[in-house]
Amino acid sequence: MNATAPVARALAGRRWVPLWALIRHRGRRSGTAYETPIAVVPTTNASIVMIGLPWGVTTNWARNVMAAGGASLRWKGREVELVHPRIVDGAEAERLAKAPLRPVLKRFPAAIVFERG
Repeated sequence: MNATAPVARALAGRRWVPLWALIRHRGRRSGTAYETPIAVVPTTNASIVMIGLPWGVTTNWARNVMAAGGASLRWKGREVELVHPRIVDGAEAERLAKAPLRPVLKRFPAAIVFERG
């Protein structure tokens, strides 16, 4: 991610870049505000937002949003409130993802799923 971070940060959240978004969250101990570029996984259910966790559930931003019970997302040029986060395994993430991305999600150790607030 370090090599692509500048590009992801520049494009994340823009209306014409539907894959990348900025998730806004606060540090669970420090309270510091963060914006982290992430890739949103298209799902079969429009009421949920899923983000793959290829590095696992110990990713700091994921731990922060789980502790806070939600986050906000700058996605497709709009602000989206995310609530009720839950961690799912790769098999469940595969079932929730649209067909072209299912093989990729199946190999992830986990994903985080939110409801739109």
